[in-house]
Amino acid sequence: MIFSMERTTFSVVVLGVAFMFIFTSFQTQGNMQQVVIKSIQQDDPGFRGSGYISLAVIYAVFATFNWLAPSCLSFLGPKLTMIVGGVTYVIFIASFLWPQTWLLYLSSVLIGVGAALIWTGQGNYLTLMSEQDTIARNSGIFWALFQSSLLFGNIFVYYMFMGKDTIDSGTRLVVFAALTGVALVGLAILLALPKPGADGSGRQDDMGGPLNALKKSFELFKTRDMLLLSVTFFYTGIELSFFSGVYSTCVGSTLRFSDPNRLVGISGMCIGIGEILGGGVFGIFGSKTVKAGRDPIVLLGFLTHLFSFFLIFLNLPTMSPLERTYDPSFFPGGQPSEFVALLCSAMLGFGDACFNTQIYSILGSIYQDNSGPAFALYKFTQSLSAAACFFYSSVVQLYWHLAILTVFCVMGTISFCVVEWKAYRAVQHAVDTKSC
Repeated sequence: MIFSMERTTFSVVVLGVAFMFIFTSFQTQGNMQQVVIKSIQQDDPGFRGSGYISLAVIYAVFATFNWLAPSCLSFLGPKLTMIVGGVTYVIFIASFLWPQTWLLYLSSVLIGVGAALIWTGQGNYLTLMSEQDTIARNSGIFWALFQSSLLFGNIFVYYMFMGKDTIDSGTRLVVFAALTGVALVGLAILLALPKPGADGSGRQDDMGGPLNALKKSFELFKTRDMLLLSVTFFYTGIELSFFSGVYSTCVGSTLRFSDPNRLVGISGMCIGIGEILGGGVFGIFGSKTVKAGRDPIVLLGFLTHLFSFFLIFLNLPTMSPLERTYDPSFFPGGQPSEFVALLCSAMLGFGDACFNTQIYSILGSIYQDNSGPAFALYKFTQSLSAAACFFYSSVVQLYWHLAILTVFCVMGTISFCVVEWKAYRAVQHAVDTKSC
């Protein structure tokens, strides 16, 4: 039993390291995509690609294909599903070595499909490698390793493009060759993952074939618990879009900062630190925190996010998502604080880790026999709300962003707690019945 537990924990660590490499490459590319595309257009006026359209295509396909991902999972199994998804990430990154408009959008469609596959496979694999008493710990371990990609990627961008408004073709070639290599390393690590159920490691999963898996997804989506959890999923998609796109834009557009462009890179690192800290704490102390339930951690994330929204409201001007501005903050003298801006970045990352690690934990616990469809529905709702946020971000001022986030933060926290309390009572009832 000890040997089995060691193997499953090792498999979760390997999974986290693989995602760290793949998403270090992808998130680094995402951080600089718009700057890179503008540079390509200067070198090649015939290139008509848009980073925003590419992003919209990715999330639209991601959301749609999540309904078919469980069917693919039932046919391929979690390991091969993740590998196929990982291949699309390599293709997308490598497409920037030969920038063509049609190739940008084709690879955007491919990675949208691949994102649905890799995340559905990941959720299923993590569940099969966990038990009721280890799912919280394993979720935290995976999250900390995966989110290390934010830290490494932002450090890379910070040093490679320091002081540059445009990126020449030679620099682009070196950078994207390196990022393609990093993604290939992550793909190779996925190939080394042990299959669930092999050599006593984890459990095997029988989803009953592709059509049955699709049927399970529709049936599961209509249940009360999943509808309630979908509100929480929706919130995580909005706040993901906010801290990964909108907040960095706000920081970079606040011209009262001494060096806003430099601050954007440091802000991204602080978000990564917050994510790693949250995942690490809940991973190391997962066996202890799970005894108190998942709701205290989600409530901690709720309070952390609300406090960060309030500080952002005080610190940054409302027009900052839309234009570069000298508008004052609400702090004395109208001068925004760099320390507060970076503190908010870390709190956004930490609160995100609170919500997402506990979502992984509750899905892996409640839906052990339907983890594939459950995680697909999670990513469907999250990616749908992320796409919606990116859509309205081009016209909505910062204060409206914060109002929307606050409303869904409250709703998402309440809905999660309702499901968690029901699950906790069911576990306690089972324990009491067994003791009798």
